[in-house]
Amino acid sequence: MDRDSDREMDRTDRHLSVSRSFIWLLLVLLQTSNTTAQSCSVASPVNFPENNEIGQVVTTISVLSGEEIIITSEGLPFGIEGNNLIATAVLDHEETQNYAVNIRCNGESGSISKTIVVILLNENDNIPFFDQNLYQASVNEMSPIDTSVGHFAATDLDGPLIYYRLIPESDAFKLRSQRTPDILINTRLDYDKVKEVRLILEAQDTPLDIPEEPSFTSTTTIMISILDIDNRPPWFQPCTSHETGGAVICENSGYTGNINLNEQETGVLSLKPGPLHAIDGDLGIKEEITYSFLSGNNDGLFEINPNTGNITMLKPADVLGPIALTVLAAQRINSHQFSTTTVTITVQVKSFHVPKFQKPQYEGLITSVGSMAMDPTNKDQPLQILATDEDYSGTGGLNPHIAYSVEGRSDFAIVGGYLFLTKELSEGSLSLQVVAKDTSNDEMAKAALRVELKLVVPSGGFGVTDMAALGATLGVLLFVCLLVIGVLVYRMQKGNAAWKKIKEVSVFRSSLGQGSGDQKEGIQYTNEAFQKDNDDRSSTGSGGPEGGSITGNTTRNIYPKEEIPNSSAQQRTPSYDNTSDTSSDRVDDEKEVKPILTKERRVEEGYKSVWFKEDIDPNAKEEVVIIPQNQSEESEEEDEEPSSSHRKNENDNFQQKSPKVNFADTDLDSGLGVKFDDPADDSESDKELNIDL
Repeated sequence: MDRDSDREMDRTDRHLSVSRSFIWLLLVLLQTSNTTAQSCSVASPVNFPENNEIGQVVTTISVLSGEEIIITSEGLPFGIEGNNLIATAVLDHEETQNYAVNIRCNGESGSISKTIVVILLNENDNIPFFDQNLYQASVNEMSPIDTSVGHFAATDLDGPLIYYRLIPESDAFKLRSQRTPDILINTRLDYDKVKEVRLILEAQDTPLDIPEEPSFTSTTTIMISILDIDNRPPWFQPCTSHETGGAVICENSGYTGNINLNEQETGVLSLKPGPLHAIDGDLGIKEEITYSFLSGNNDGLFEINPNTGNITMLKPADVLGPIALTVLAAQRINSHQFSTTTVTITVQVKSFHVPKFQKPQYEGLITSVGSMAMDPTNKDQPLQILATDEDYSGTGGLNPHIAYSVEGRSDFAIVGGYLFLTKELSEGSLSLQVVAKDTSNDEMAKAALRVELKLVVPSGGFGVTDMAALGATLGVLLFVCLLVIGVLVYRMQKGNAAWKKIKEVSVFRSSLGQGSGDQKEGIQYTNEAFQKDNDDRSSTGSGGPEGGSITGNTTRNIYPKEEIPNSSAQQRTPSYDNTSDTSSDRVDDEKEVKPILTKERRVEEGYKSVWFKEDIDPNAKEEVVIIPQNQSEESEEEDEEPSSSHRKNENDNFQQKSPKVNFADTDLDSGLGVKFDDPADDSESDKELNIDL
């Protein structure tokens, strides 16, 4: 048992010894490890921004107490302050992106060396820049759209991201994109319109739409020259340019000249509007031009200089009339560029006399703008300005080529030899000069002209407002006149109803027929002029019967008495005289107006007598009897004798004498007039009414 116990004790001791040794070793290792972590400990690599401040801490180094830190690298912008690594200068990422700083930590246990890697962070601290402040580029005018003119890139040390734009934007050119600084043609170019374009290109190191901070920009100038291309023919001068479909065309109206018949001109022919001359339509090229006759010089009369275009004569012309020449102008090198024009030479008879005015001085009187000047000595005759030419003796000296004008004045015009004022001028006297020019040879004559201006309408006459006011005033006056006329017509028609009766009597007369012969038997006549007297009491001629029958050989009733309740007393109430104003108010016809009622019996051819019995016997049946002409004449002769026995015999025949109505054919044919006499002026019992038509 003792041995076993001893063995057991030995095992236990060995286990304790091993355990103690492990624990001690572990403590030693832990102590050693703790001592190493605290001696010259630092993080690497270290990120440090550029553009720092001097003395700014780059990183901190962990050391044991009493240890010393030394930088072993030379020439680096770093230093040790305590246990901190600091920057001793302002660092720039664009110069050096990173640094390797070697340090050594010296302590009691020895020294430890370390390397600290410092990486500089890039900041946006540089402005983009172009290689040149001014770029030169060129492009020909015929280059198609989107052709590249050139690449103009900027540089930024902070990075490759640069954005571009044109300031201001150009219509002729554009950028390929914001990130690609290629200049492209945007529209069709024309050297004659634009010869050079100046562009400003801007570069920015942040996006254009939403710029970040900080943001830097720079600019450069690009001068683009437009090159002229040979794409236009020669242009004869002078010419008028027109643009058609983007192409420019210069139109020349041709040239004219004059030569004398059977005479050879010496030297260069004088042409209008100037010497024959052409230029290259491509003004930037200015290629030389050659001239030649294309047609019209079949007789070989003329010669043209191929270099200058001057035309000379080789022999005289023997035929009157115009000669039409066609001239060709072509480029000397590029001969397919050419153009043509016409030269019209007029062959005329040589002038031996210049025009001459008939008077050395003319005087005229003008009263208004647009009026013809009159001769002051004879104001009924217009002033005629005339110049003659003795070369035209066959026509009395009248040269059809003479044109007249007033020298230096546009406010006068001479048409057909007569002077007119074309613009408003103040009154006064003007001393002018009139010119007569022969347009065929430019010969001219001059004469003095004195013009007297009177009653010239001053400037600032009636305007639109004044004329409108005048028109409104005249309109009001016209309305008032029409209103007054209407009132007068109404009053005349209201107070004179005989207008209708005149018409009705005319109808009645037309039914009787023309002439004074015997009546037609069996025809019924209606005198409508005496039907409505009760309604027209104020009208004249109301003394007729209310109704009755007109009898020739046969007597017939026309209207029953009971249907027309008019009394003869009412009908004879108005009294009228042959000289009354009422008769004149009713006369509208231009022909002579004759009275149709009269108290006297007339022994004239063409009259008939009508007797109204109701005036004699109111109880008797109304009856109108037409007495034949011979009987009427006999009764008229008897009526002229103022004897009472005669009146008694008449009463026996007709029971009571009725008013007599006489119808005159001549009166009816010549027009109608109405005249009613007052029955009171008649004899005591007769009260005759004679109606003359």
